[in-house]
Amino acid sequence: MTRIASVTAHYLRAELAEPFGWSVYTTPIRQALLIEVRTDDGLVGWGESGSGTLSRAGAVFVEDVLAPLAIGEDPFDLDRIAQKVAMTLDRAGWTGDFGVQAWSGLEVALWDIMGKAVGRPVSQLLGGRVRERVMAYATGLYYVPTAHDPTAARQDEARGYVAAGYRAMKMKVGGLSPDADLREVAGIRAAIGPDVLLMADANGAYDSRTAMQVGAGLQEQGVAWFEEPVQRGDLEGYLEVRRALSLSISGGEHLGSLNAFREYVARRVVDILQPDVANCGGLGGSRRIAALAQAFHMRVFPHVWGTPVAVAAGLHFAATLPSTPPTMTATPLAQEPLFEFDSTPHPIRDALMADALRPHDGWLAIPNGPGLGVEVDPAVIRHFAVR
Repeated sequence: MTRIASVTAHYLRAELAEPFGWSVYTTPIRQALLIEVRTDDGLVGWGESGSGTLSRAGAVFVEDVLAPLAIGEDPFDLDRIAQKVAMTLDRAGWTGDFGVQAWSGLEVALWDIMGKAVGRPVSQLLGGRVRERVMAYATGLYYVPTAHDPTAARQDEARGYVAAGYRAMKMKVGGLSPDADLREVAGIRAAIGPDVLLMADANGAYDSRTAMQVGAGLQEQGVAWFEEPVQRGDLEGYLEVRRALSLSISGGEHLGSLNAFREYVARRVVDILQPDVANCGGLGGSRRIAALAQAFHMRVFPHVWGTPVAVAAGLHFAATLPSTPPTMTATPLAQEPLFEFDSTPHPIRDALMADALRPHDGWLAIPNGPGLGVEVDPAVIRHFAVR
């Protein structure tokens, strides 16, 4: 019988040649927390925790708190391990997002091991695929304050995504004044034309009144959705914005456990729910959140912001999502999920990325290899590792 022999957390960090930012702050680094699980019969599974946001403290938490709960267990007894983790987090008061994010990477690594053990892709273990590919949108168009002409640089970036085959992209708002940001949106729209989907993400930069004013301007530019218009805890603000605007409202990327999503879904504070496999309890947690959303007829589009490990996990999750609602001709955005592909500077991602996990003509294929279907180069881990 296969048993978990070791759990290792790899905190990776890379300095950027040029910092970039969003409404909250500007960063000169990219980081990742990859979780490696080994079994006593030689299987190796990989997961990613924290959607690129957990620091070295997350690695310590995984190895000191979570690893002892998993070592010695059969990886196929995943619900048993998850229950031990949930009880430990609850008794210690770690029920916030930090503990769930840390667990997410370990949980995904166990799915990777199970898939490798039976020679099947993870998406088949989750219940099977309903699609073999998903339409990608480029997440980019962040603020680059050191650029010679930041506005022109973002417009050139947007044109580059169209030239690369993307038919959808997302830009940041909330880092400038509302008027300045709306001028930036208009410039991007002019650069890409009327037929490319454009989304805007404020990362919680506004109160509800300002969000409604900005949202009205976004509607004029044909923006497909307004992401995180207010802070994640301001559910009344979300509701005010959603009722006032005709464009879709989205959010949920940083929420952790199923309980954290309950009010978002039950009160329908968003039109599009965006759980992140690396944040919300892994693949099992994502599936439970998706089932909750389905019961309320809510679209689910995965949030992804990490290395190829997170990309692959998100793709397997997306492969299982039903069209919402089902229809004869399911269309991306209207019923089919769009998939976020981080196109911002990320040396760790780029060093680990295989061509099969890159978009081709604006689409991403679901990996077919056993487990997650990704290989992790130990040399890359050593190069970026911080202890």
